[in-house]
Amino acid sequence: MRNLAVEFEITALMGKHNFVTIADLSKEKILYLIKSAQEFEKHPNREILKGKVVATLFFEPSTRTRLSFETAANRLGARVIGFTDAKVTSATKGETLKDTILMVSNYADVIVMRHYIEGAAQYASEVAPVPIINAGDGAHQHPSQCMLDLYSIYKTQGTLENLDICLVGDLKYGRTVHSLIMAMRHFNPTFHFIAPKELAMPDEYKLYCKENGIKFKEHTEFNDETISKADILYMTRVQKERFSDLMEYEKVKNVYILKNDMLKNARKNMKILHPLPRVNEIEYEVDTNPHAYYIQQAQNGLYAREAIICDVLGISFDEIINDKTIIG
Repeated sequence: MRNLAVEFEITALMGKHNFVTIADLSKEKILYLIKSAQEFEKHPNREILKGKVVATLFFEPSTRTRLSFETAANRLGARVIGFTDAKVTSATKGETLKDTILMVSNYADVIVMRHYIEGAAQYASEVAPVPIINAGDGAHQHPSQCMLDLYSIYKTQGTLENLDICLVGDLKYGRTVHSLIMAMRHFNPTFHFIAPKELAMPDEYKLYCKENGIKFKEHTEFNDETISKADILYMTRVQKERFSDLMEYEKVKNVYILKNDMLKNARKNMKILHPLPRVNEIEYEVDTNPHAYYIQQAQNGLYAREAIICDVLGISFDEIINDKTIIG
């Protein structure tokens, strides 16, 4: 039986690694994780985590994030436990988040958690004796998605520096775009916020841009002229689940739809990203366009999340490149 009190003392002394917010990551740390992801893309199948247990606690629905974390753990030799629906847990009996986290910490070496309440991951990281990875908390942040976005941008552009990035759609509730703004503060981007006024970028993130010297412009028009200046076109869906008023959702859900003819003047290097799932915001005809990259982007999530899991468990890059457990 693991002694949680002792583990609290040990982790306090050693400095437990968590992955809760992208705002905590330095430029060097981001580039380090990208370098690790590159190594895992070369050799994704290993047993470097043999004997480890990864718990995936998803209090909110997910497909790509959950499956890519679980695949990452499995491909690295770890075992996976957890749940995909809070309705089948003791939360329905009134168990608190704190007690759930402490209980699961008895069984796992790291916890990957998605929760519908903003700040839940930060709270979990403060009470857990094992590392916490934030797999999305409400409309707040989605730092692991941000790492795969950064890896995708780096792979397609060869750099993260001095890029023009269009963020399109739900900028009010879109936690992926909020995380991306924070991460890109190190790399001198120019952002174009393209959204209807009902879904405009919140003032707190515009203030963050100003405080960190991040250039941005706001637009309500979405057309080929705006797209023509972009290195990255980052589309988002309008998130029905974030609306309390469904009439408001119906009003804005199809405001911006990307079509092939809108890409006629796009830069050769421009790539279209999307955190997925999509609804109507990208027409299926765009899928075969050479600018489309959102399917490959999702695949990059495997390598980025392998890098994240290893990092929070204290596995160094030297250990990764010298790993003798590579399979295939």
